[in-house]
Amino acid sequence: MSVKGKAIYTFLSENKEEISIQENEELVIFDENSVDGWFQGENSRGERGLFPASYVEIIRTRSNSNVTDCSISPAGSLGNDSSYFPSTPNTTLHTQQSYDDDDDDDWDDWDDRSTVVDYSDHSRSPGANGHAHGQSPLSNNPNVHYRAKTSPGHDSISSSRKGSMVGRNLNRFSSFVRSGVEAFVLGDVPMMAKIAEAYTIDMGPLGPQWKDNPQPFSCSIEDPTKQTKFKGIKTYISYRVTPSHTGRPVYRRYKHFDWLYNRLLHKFTVISVPHLPEKQATGRFEEDFIEKRKRRLILWMNHMTSHPVLSQYEGFEHFLMCADDKQWKLGKRRAEKDEMVGAHFMLTLQIPNEHQDLQDVEERVDNFKSFAKKMDDSVMQLTHVASELVRKHLGGFRKEFQRLGNSFQSISQAFMLDPPHRSDSLNNAISHTGRTYENIGEMFAEQPKYDLFHMLDKLSLYQGLLANFPDIIHLQKGAFAKVKESQRMSDEGKMDQDEADGIRKRCRTVGFALQAEMSHFHQQREVDFRDMMQAYLKEQIAFYQRVVQQLERTLRMYDCL
Repeated sequence: MSVKGKAIYTFLSENKEEISIQENEELVIFDENSVDGWFQGENSRGERGLFPASYVEIIRTRSNSNVTDCSISPAGSLGNDSSYFPSTPNTTLHTQQSYDDDDDDDWDDWDDRSTVVDYSDHSRSPGANGHAHGQSPLSNNPNVHYRAKTSPGHDSISSSRKGSMVGRNLNRFSSFVRSGVEAFVLGDVPMMAKIAEAYTIDMGPLGPQWKDNPQPFSCSIEDPTKQTKFKGIKTYISYRVTPSHTGRPVYRRYKHFDWLYNRLLHKFTVISVPHLPEKQATGRFEEDFIEKRKRRLILWMNHMTSHPVLSQYEGFEHFLMCADDKQWKLGKRRAEKDEMVGAHFMLTLQIPNEHQDLQDVEERVDNFKSFAKKMDDSVMQLTHVASELVRKHLGGFRKEFQRLGNSFQSISQAFMLDPPHRSDSLNNAISHTGRTYENIGEMFAEQPKYDLFHMLDKLSLYQGLLANFPDIIHLQKGAFAKVKESQRMSDEGKMDQDEADGIRKRCRTVGFALQAEMSHFHQQREVDFRDMMQAYLKEQIAFYQRVVQQLERTLRMYDCL
C-alpha cells in the first residue's frame, strides 16, 4: 500500500533508476518496506524511481486522533528480492520471470507473452547483460557444500568477519551488486565442493584471452516455415537449426531462442551476450519480416558458435541437439536450476599465473571504454546513413530514374507525331533508353536486399554487443574500488593483510575475465567488419556492372542509325 512521506535530506540521483528529492519535499512511497535501504516512490514532480530510505520519514495518520505522526522510516530487510516492486507505469526496473511455472506444459506450447523478458530496448538495459537482480540460486539450496576454511590466510570464497568490514555499495540496485560480483570480490560467495564446469583464460601475445573451444562447430538456420496448431488457432514460425558437429536438424521457434538468451544473461555475468533480433507485435508473418529475422538469427548464432565460452554452455548444447519433447523438459529444468550462474560463474574461471599490475589493467579497461564509446557512436552514425540510403533506394532513386525514363519516352512519342519526318530507328532507340532507365530505377529499389540490409544486420548485432559493455566495465570498476578500500583499511590496521590480498586476488579474476572478453570482441570485430566491407563492395561492384551493361546495350542501338 502506498504511504506518504517527507524528505528530511536532499538526495541527487546518480543513474536512471534513481530520482532526486529535496529537503521537506512531499513524496509518495509505493511500499514502506525498503529493499536494502532504498524506497521506490514518486516525488512532487511526478518522477518515479529509487531514493534512500534513511533520507525520508513516513507520515502516519493516527486513527484515534487528528494528529499526524511523522516517524523516521525503518530500512527493511528484503535483500535483493525484486518481487516486491508494485506494478506501476513508467518504472525502469525489470524482473526476470521464472520459467518453472510452465515446466509441466509441452515445450512447444509456451505462451510467448508470459515467458519472454524483452531486452530489445538497449537504452533501458537493467544491468550487466540485462541482469535484473543478483540473487544467488544457492541461497536456499540444501545441496550446497562448503569447503572448510583452513586458515585465516586461505583464499576461501566464504564470508568472513574481516571481509564484512569493507563497505557495501549504497546503491543495491547497481549492476555491480545485482550481478553478484560485489559479493564474489568481498568473499561472500560460498565455494562448492565440486564444480563440474571450468573455463580457462590463457595469456596471449596481446593479453588475456579465452581458451578456444576444443571442438569448434558452426550452425545453420534455414527454412522458416509457417505452422499451425490446435486446428489453426495458433500460428507460429519454425526454423530448421542444424549444428555442423551432429548434422541432425532440430526445429525451434523464436521463443525457444528467447529462452536460451535469458539463460545466457542469467549465467554469464562478464560476457557480452549478443541481443536477439527485435520483436514485432504486428506483421510477424509478413515475408520481409520473416526474412529479416532469419538473417539476424543467423548472425546471432554465428556469434554464439564462435565464442569460446558461450559455445560450450550445456544449455546451448541442449538447445541445439535435443529433439525429444520429454528430454527437452528435463534439460530445460536442469538449465534453469544451474547453480553456477552470476557470481558463482566466477568460480568456474581458471586464470593464468602471470602477474598483472592492477593499475595497468585499469588503464587498459579505460582505453577499451573510450574505444567502445567511439565505436558505438560510429556504428549508430553508419546505421543512420545506411538506413537513409535504403529509404532513397526504395523511394527517391527509383522515382527519379522512372521520371527520367518517362521523359525519354515522351520525347519518342513526340517524334512519332509527324510521320513524313519521323525516324523509326531513332524513336525506338530513345524509347528503349527510357525503358532502360525505368529498369535501372527498379534495380536500385531491389539492391538493398543484396548489400545494405546485410550491413544493417551486422551493425544491429554490434549495437547490442556494445550496449552491454558499460555495465560489464562497471563490474571491474567496482572491483577496483573494493581493492583500494581494502588496502587502505589494511594500512590503517582495520583489516588483516591476508584478507585484503584475498580481495585483490578475486579482483584479478574479474579483471582477467573482462580482458579476455575484450580480446574476443576485438578478434571477432576484425573478422566481421572485414567480411561486411568485402561483401558490400563486391555487391556494389556487381550492381554497377549490371547498370553499365544495360547502358552499353542501349548505346549500341544508336551506332547503326
